Amino acid sequence: MCEYFVKADPIQYEQRSRTVRIKNVLTSLRLENMVWDILAEMAEVEGCTTNALIAKFHDEILAHRGEVPNFASFLRVTSMRYLRRCVITTERQQAQTLPAANVMRILSRTQAPETSPKAVTAVGG
Repeated sequence: MCEYFVKADPIQYEQRSRTVRIKNVLTSLRLENMVWDILAEMAEVEGCTTNALIAKFHDEILAHRGEVPNFASFLRVTSMRYLRRCVITTERQQAQTLPAANVMRILSRTQAPETSPKAVTAVGG
């Protein structure tokens, strides 16, 4: 199992700082490149920029918790939770479509071929 992880491109876990405007204040965030990529994907899904998404997250966590003690860690965990939700959603979609496909396959194998009705002949007529 470790081989899969240790062979990861070091660029993915290299950290990069970016300046983000939150509440009209420029602040610097240092995150791994992979986290930046996931945040960009999330922003695309939301139809906004990465900076706008980060600012929105900051506003929401501040409103919910009253403080933001470690925002960079929050963004890392948020990225992981997003990926987990993607996996769960995909698994649920597959679980819904696979049984239907299996039922159709089973039905197609078990149904007798249609035969035309046999002519009935009168006996002694």
